[in-house]
Amino acid sequence: MATYTLPELPYDYSALAPVISPEIIELHHDKHHAAYVKGANDTLEQLAEARDKDQWGSINGLEKNLAFHLSGHILHSIYWHNMTGDGGGEPLEKDGVGELADAIAESFGSFGKFKAQLTKASATTQGSGWGVLAYEPVSGRLVVEQIYDHQGNVGQGSVPILVFDAWEHAFYLQYKNQKVDFIEAMWRVVNWQDVAKRYASAKERANNLLLAP
Repeated sequence: MATYTLPELPYDYSALAPVISPEIIELHHDKHHAAYVKGANDTLEQLAEARDKDQWGSINGLEKNLAFHLSGHILHSIYWHNMTGDGGGEPLEKDGVGELADAIAESFGSFGKFKAQLTKASATTQGSGWGVLAYEPVSGRLVVEQIYDHQGNVGQGSVPILVFDAWEHAFYLQYKNQKVDFIEAMWRVVNWQDVAKRYASAKERANNLLLAP
């Protein structure tokens, strides 16, 4: 039985237009995300076979493949819910997301400074990758991270709550090689209600992590 499954989109393919075209959403979800799910499940089967046979010659490659595909699946699962056709703007207290707004201001100085940092981090990720707003449980603050491919350059234990996909398959059919234009447009579809829920959940679970004193 497969361990991971492709989640359904929380909206139809056209829900994020004109920021993201229906064609991109369909290909991105049904082909690319599905491939990460399959890759993670296939790798788990290969690791099980290696254990059964006690043959470990491919262990480094298998562990890397698992991290790559599993991270791709998790990040995309967050990505779809981070967006809505009714989103955009900035988190405000009147919209019920004041706690998130306060945390952003405390961690980055202002929403404008946070937006500039996440935009730049997303647009300048070398090659394929992501820009991420994450909750860092040791300090209890929010941080911006760059994720190369689907792995690395992150603080261990940090919880992603807002992710910007900067892989070419996320935008090239519509924005060509203008990655920065796509990232700027992404701010028009951010689902702050979803981000706020993820922030609250990350804070609640922080004490369950085993942290160094």
